[in-house]
Parts: sequence; structure tokens; C-alpha cells
Amino acid sequence: MTLSSVTAPRPEPDTDPDRWRMLVLLAVSELLGMSLWFSGSAVAPILQVRWHLTGEQVGWLTTMVQLGFVAGTAVSAVLNLADIVPAKRLFAVSAILGALGNAWLAVASGFGPALVSRFAAGFFLAGVYPPAMKMAATWFRARRGLAVGTVVGALTVGKAGPYLVHAFPGAGVVPVVLTASASALVAAAIIMLGYRDGPYPFTPRPFSWGLVNSVIRNREWRLASGGYFGHIAELYCFWTWIPAFVAASLSAQTGRTVEASSAEASLLAFGVIAVGGIGCVWGGLAADRVGRERLVMWAMAASGTCALLIGFTFGRSLWLLVPLALVWGFFVIADSAQFSVLVTESVPAHAVGTALTVQTSLGFLLTTFTIQAVPPVVRAVGWSLAFPMLALGPAVGILSIRSLLAVRRRSTQAKS
Repeated sequence: MTLSSVTAPRPEPDTDPDRWRMLVLLAVSELLGMSLWFSGSAVAPILQVRWHLTGEQVGWLTTMVQLGFVAGTAVSAVLNLADIVPAKRLFAVSAILGALGNAWLAVASGFGPALVSRFAAGFFLAGVYPPAMKMAATWFRARRGLAVGTVVGALTVGKAGPYLVHAFPGAGVVPVVLTASASALVAAAIIMLGYRDGPYPFTPRPFSWGLVNSVIRNREWRLASGGYFGHIAELYCFWTWIPAFVAASLSAQTGRTVEASSAEASLLAFGVIAVGGIGCVWGGLAADRVGRERLVMWAMAASGTCALLIGFTFGRSLWLLVPLALVWGFFVIADSAQFSVLVTESVPAHAVGTALTVQTSLGFLLTTFTIQAVPPVVRAVGWSLAFPMLALGPAVGILSIRSLLAVRRRSTQAKS
């Protein structure tokens, strides 16, 4: 029996003439709104010098966004916000509040206020990320993998945006941070003025304290989320620390000190994150053709291999490091959207928003540990061995998705 034979039957083709226009609108909004995520990380090397921060403290500038996102998604899940509040309204309000929280970093007087700003940005981004995936799913069934992949690809490019802005000469903390906040405000306006739900809406439901518990009891949700947890444990650690890895590699190669805030490191960080946008679209196309489970296992195998190999490029020519880093950037996010689609297909329609929110909340909680684990590992064994440990995530993820396939195979056999 092939993998494709155990997945859900292919639905009727999507036909609404507005579906592509709405997908573009959602993609642009996500690209602009999610620029808040790494605005603090992009300027972290500047803040490190300004406030004399340690490596662990620099990591906290990203980790606090993760924790804020976890808190925001937890509140959203417990209150069922993603299933009882119209996604359009939730997105717009969250983007506005996230922009305000992020803007505080531009005038922060020290490390403490900066952490509060990063937490606030992450908290409100919980109302931007999961709802957008749900909104895309209301317009697509047959091509849902491509649709959600496109949205995740756009937000991936958006997250890379602050690194591109920072690469411009003279672009310090204020221009990078305020550009991201302004982008989020534009995203809110686009959604409020231009978006409407598609022909496949998810039925709103009244509030229920037990909805989270019913989602977690669903075995297919747990297995799909297990794959996601392995994937995201690798993803955000790679994205957070690749500028520092590049800078340290250049320093070792040339014998001169290269800062993580250098133009070389910022441009490569933008490239390896942004190329993931293409990876997400490719992943969506491939998943709709060969099956989501097969696609995510391919992508995790490829990204895990890159994690194991990139240590061999440390201190060597950029002609070795850059291609491998770009390949890793392509595959590390190519499967991300498909985990979300697997979740939308594993729970009842009235629980989709909460299921996505719980999945992302737990996944981002996990990233807080992997991000903070890197500085002590680097001190102990060096950069050449720090990134290979991330291959454990894809390995665990592949095992979880194989189990999901087995469950679906048995379910299919029982029905036949």
C-alpha cells in the first residue's frame, strides 16, 4: 500500500474565482505582519554592545518572542478565541497591538524593557499567525497544501525582512524596529479592508472549557503535532543563531573579528530565512501531489542532513558554507505548513482554530529551550558541533509521522 492510499480522498477542485486574489492578500498581510518577529534579533548585536549583554542574554531577545507567542496562543486556546472570534478581526487587532509592543524596543532604555517589548510582540503575533492559516483554508480544499504553504512562505520572508533592512548602511535599531511596526499596521489595514471568508468556512461554536482537552485526546492530532515539534525545535534555533554562526566562521577563516551585526552575516541571515518562502510553496505543491506525510518526511530528512553537515563548513570558505546554509534554509521550513494542514484534517471543523493554536503554542514553548541551549553548547564544544545536535528534531519528527501513517493505514483498512 502506498502512502498516498492512506491519506484522505482528494476533494473536488476549488473553483471560486476570488480564491487566488484572497490568497495573495493573505500572503502580503502575513509577510508584513510577521516582520515583527525577528526585528529584535536583527538588532541584537547592536544591543549586545550597547548594554554589554552576554550570549545567553542575546538569546533571550528571541526567546521572549517565543514565550510571548506561547502565552498568547495559550490564552487564545483556553478562551477558544480562534474559533469564536472572526479571524479577520482577531488578525487586525492583534497586528495593531503587536506593532505597538514592538515599537517600544526603539526607545527601550535597557535590557529589561527590551524583553517586555519582545514578549508583547510575540504575545500579539499569536493572533496573526494561526488565524491566517485558518483563513487560507476557507478558500481552498483541493489545493489547501499549496494555499497554506504560500501563507507560511510569505510569513517566512516577512520574518527575514528586518535582517535585510539592517544590512543597509546606517540602519540601526530605530529604523529596523519602526519599519517592522509600520509593516504590521499596513497588514492590519489590508485584512480589515480587503479580506472576507471563502466558500469553506469553519462553523463558529460557543465557548467550551473542554475543547482543548478534546483536541489533545485526538491521537492523529498528537502524532501530527509530534512531527511539528521535531521540526520547530530545529527551525527557530537555526534561524536565531545562523548570523552568529556565520560571523564566527568568517572570524575563524580570516583571522579578523567579524560581528554578527556585519553586512555579510545580516545578508546571509536574510537569504537563508527568505529562501524558505520558496521552500514553503514547493512544499505545498509537492504535498498536494504526493501526500503531506511523504513530503514532511522528505523535508525533515533533508534538513536534518544539512544540520549534520554544516559543522564541516565552519571556518572554511563561504563557497562551501553559503550553498549548504541556503539548502538548509529551503528545506527546514518547506514542511511547516503541511503540519498545520495535517491538523486541520485530523480534528472536527469546529475545533480547527483551537487545534492549530494548541499545536503552535506547545511547539514554540519547546523552542525556548533549544534556542537557549546553543550558547553553552558553543562554549563547551564550539560551533562546529553545536548545529549538528539539531538533527535530533527531524529524526523524532519522522518517527512521529511514520506512526501517523500507520494509524491512518489501519483506519483505511477498517473502512474498506
